[in-house]
Amino acid sequence: MVSCCQLLVSHQSPLSGTCASQKCRPFQTCVISCTNNPLWKPPTKYTIRPIGMKKTGGRDHTGKIRVHGIGGGHKRRYRMIDFHRLRYEPGKETQAFEEKVIEVRYDPCRSADIALVAGGNRKRWIIATENMQIGDIIKTSGHIGRMAVSAKEGDSYPLGALPVGTLINSLEIGPGKGAQCIRAAGTCGVLLRKVNGTAIVQLPSKRQVQVLETCMATVGRVSNIDHNKRIIGKAGRNRWFGIRPRSGLWQRKGGWAGRKIKPLPPMKSYVNLPNVITSN
Repeated sequence: MVSCCQLLVSHQSPLSGTCASQKCRPFQTCVISCTNNPLWKPPTKYTIRPIGMKKTGGRDHTGKIRVHGIGGGHKRRYRMIDFHRLRYEPGKETQAFEEKVIEVRYDPCRSADIALVAGGNRKRWIIATENMQIGDIIKTSGHIGRMAVSAKEGDSYPLGALPVGTLINSLEIGPGKGAQCIRAAGTCGVLLRKVNGTAIVQLPSKRQVQVLETCMATVGRVSNIDHNKRIIGKAGRNRWFGIRPRSGLWQRKGGWAGRKIKPLPPMKSYVNLPNVITSN
């Protein structure tokens, strides 16, 4: 049988060049290309400038849909939020510092508003509290004294330094890990009690967690408290937010299904306390 390459060599045109010394390109009916470059890395240096985002459509790096109902929507730009409030400047460790609020604005990537604060030789974005305004001075300290501090809204302190009953947000689960809880719009937690170097906090879901008293938290309630009262109004507005309609096979359960009244889950502890060994 005559191979494909031999046929191309025998019937090549004078304009096609020498094909005998080069391997012929195989025929392909389709080409599978990956749009996500695995060599691309996100910027590691912190910046307050908005960063362009690519839409994923709910797909992972292999192209398979992992999350349904995502796609389209208005273009967004991401602003890097510094969730580590206790980030000292070089040479000023263990010192309380103050920052001034420069701007409070809407963020398309989260439900809460964000604030641009400046202090020393740096600027950074943080989660804004309910009554935070331009020109406010916020304080951040990692010191735990004998007496509880009289903190105002927007200040950040360790849980051990705050009085019992304080409304908090942007809670750390572990010291130095950054805020992981109570970051949604209009939410807040309550510092219930402090026991043996730990603190018990009630989350917005009414669940209680136990963390170390050295974990940082921000005083006050998260901004944009009317987020849950917004009216979508039409189906097209959900498409602006990048939310696609549900499948036609899905139907919401009616009132005939009833509901289950479940008790609150037990307190979750993020503290690794040493086991007490009793000696005879």
